[in-house]
Amino acid sequence: MPVKPLFFLFACLSMVFLSCKKDKTLTDPSAKVSFSQDSVLFDTVFTTIGSTTRAIRVINKNNQKINISSVSLEQGNASNFFLNVDGVKGRQVNGVEILANDSIYIFIQVNVNPTSQNTPLVIQDKILFNVNGNIQSVALEAWGQDAYYHFPDRAIQYKTGFLPYSLLSSSTNTTVTWSNDKPHVIYGWLVVDSTQKLVINQGVKVYMHKGAGLWVYRFGCLQVNGVAGNEVVFQGDRREGDYSDQPGQWDRIWINEGRLDNHINYAIIKNSYIGLQTEVIATTQQPGRLKLTNTAIKNCSKWGLYAVAYNIWGANNTISNCKEYVAALTVGGKYTFLHSTFANYFDKEGGRGGQVCVHIDNYTGSTPNNLDSAYFGNCIIDGSQANELELDMKAGANARYEFDNSLLKTAVIAATNSTNNVFNKASDFRSVSNYDFRLNSGSKARGIGDPAILLINPAVLNTDLKGDSRTSGAVDAGANQYTP
Repeated sequence: MPVKPLFFLFACLSMVFLSCKKDKTLTDPSAKVSFSQDSVLFDTVFTTIGSTTRAIRVINKNNQKINISSVSLEQGNASNFFLNVDGVKGRQVNGVEILANDSIYIFIQVNVNPTSQNTPLVIQDKILFNVNGNIQSVALEAWGQDAYYHFPDRAIQYKTGFLPYSLLSSSTNTTVTWSNDKPHVIYGWLVVDSTQKLVINQGVKVYMHKGAGLWVYRFGCLQVNGVAGNEVVFQGDRREGDYSDQPGQWDRIWINEGRLDNHINYAIIKNSYIGLQTEVIATTQQPGRLKLTNTAIKNCSKWGLYAVAYNIWGANNTISNCKEYVAALTVGGKYTFLHSTFANYFDKEGGRGGQVCVHIDNYTGSTPNNLDSAYFGNCIIDGSQANELELDMKAGANARYEFDNSLLKTAVIAATNSTNNVFNKASDFRSVSNYDFRLNSGSKARGIGDPAILLINPAVLNTDLKGDSRTSGAVDAGANQYTP
């Protein structure tokens, strides 16, 4: 049926009218915009550094375009916050137009000025929207904290580039002690030089910027003195929730040869590329020594513990959930691990790279080097793969290793190197995704430990990582004694 001319004309006029109405600016004083959220919270950010960017969406739900006379910060130029309104930066942006049933984004950043306060401080402001004479607002809040900053002031050439670093102190033959009055934030590498000692007391928080690390240069000394419930924490400097469990945020703690008095006790090392690297660069030198106790290394984008021809005595440690090896003990050395849990259930960044949980070798290139001993007593080696232990030994040097009274996910241990172990049974941890490696009641690690191992160092071993006694009943393997 042909369209009647009058009806067709009316339809065209209606379309023109609606189009004109949509293009017309809404001036009704009761008109408002909507927001994707009514407040914006920034987690703890450090003074002078700023934070990541947050965003909100401003929505015009009306059928006509709307003009926001001004988008501004209530505190004006005195504000710690900065705005980017639909691509225009400033603390105040005027004449912001939003089309009908459309929206724009506002991006917010915050910088916190240094203060003398040692505790977190709250920074507050509001974004004000002047819409047809009415004021709407979105609250802003950030927690800032003053800190000790270590910025690089020199560089050395390293491979194909330059490594920026700063020295712990300009003085030689000195001891520097960090207390927990304020956190420490490291940019580049902080170097503990050959004649220097860094003592880190309980409760200190060390935050590493992207690519940063702590380097204890040859014959320097590191002593970390955490206590149960007040550990020393090494982590990245991004404080937002999205980064709380993100691996690879900083580089590593790196200890070179020398010094027999390096120790780390009650530390948490997390979210790095390599957690802890201990290395003797020249294998003809006396191996350096590290005592590693009551420490958790976790969520590394490469390896948790990387040792090169070193001497490590470790007890009550959990090293867990890394992209590749949880522990790589290479180029020989001397290692003792008692009541330690090595567990790899890494599931980020596409999952694990295929490496086993624990790797041990005694060579570099084609040159063998003595593995004087690698002893694991009352330990757990487990993970998400079928085999979690790799022994790669060359003839021409010592290759001594032994596993006793441990739960092992492997089939590569010969009887001559094994006593009273349990193979390929369930560790049954509480929650591997939450790094909770306490044992459930069905764990096959329960009761398999040798009580005589506690006598090696009762001060460390009579209690487990969480402080529970091992002397009141059967001894369990791993860092954690079972408790109901």
